[in-house]
Amino acid sequence: MAASVSAGTTRTVDRALALLAEVCAEDSIGLAECARRAQLPASTALRLLRTLEGSGFVTRDDEGCFRAGSRLVQLGALALGRQSLVRIAEPVLDRLVGATGESAYLTIPGAGGTAIHIAMVEGTHAVRHTSWVGRSFPTEGLVVGRALAGDVPASGYVSELDRHEPDVTAIVAPILRPGGVAAAMSLLGPSYRIDDVTLHRYGAILAAEARTLSALLGATPSTDTTGQETGT
Repeated sequence: MAASVSAGTTRTVDRALALLAEVCAEDSIGLAECARRAQLPASTALRLLRTLEGSGFVTRDDEGCFRAGSRLVQLGALALGRQSLVRIAEPVLDRLVGATGESAYLTIPGAGGTAIHIAMVEGTHAVRHTSWVGRSFPTEGLVVGRALAGDVPASGYVSELDRHEPDVTAIVAPILRPGGVAAAMSLLGPSYRIDDVTLHRYGAILAAEARTLSALLGATPSTDTTGQETGT
């Protein structure tokens, strides 16, 4: 009996993972197509997808199609934190903290208008912003959303006060790659410590380090904030 239950559980997990793989392979996918690709009856696929939806691993859009959910994106971000982008960025984050004393974050776009912090180095001050790595948050109205969209002025950075979190100033710059914006890099610190002069000084440091990291990812000086090559 125990062996039979174990086999049934394993089969259910295999089926759920097969469905999850098909959802992740597309921007969105309908139930019938997802079931067909996973070689499952539609009723079985729907039952498993509803379970995955309840756990946040998939979500449904207005048309009833399935997409990767916020929980899946979070787990992916945590895994990505051990991969190449973070490894390349870590020395840059270290330099930012060394130059400013404030906490430095690396952030990537998430699903449904969200973003996820995938790496950070804590600041050196006694009062500092602590780790939000793996946290997903909506970007609407925040400068991190502008940076991820490539919407920054010639200075190369954008900033905000008390929007990301009360009494916290955020300074953010986009990280470019050929073809688009790869991530955003930011400095977060208590607003009482970052006056206008300090903000502009930190912003210039952040923008310079963002250009350095962008170059390591293959962006060139002629790549604009949308990731496109500009004329010379």
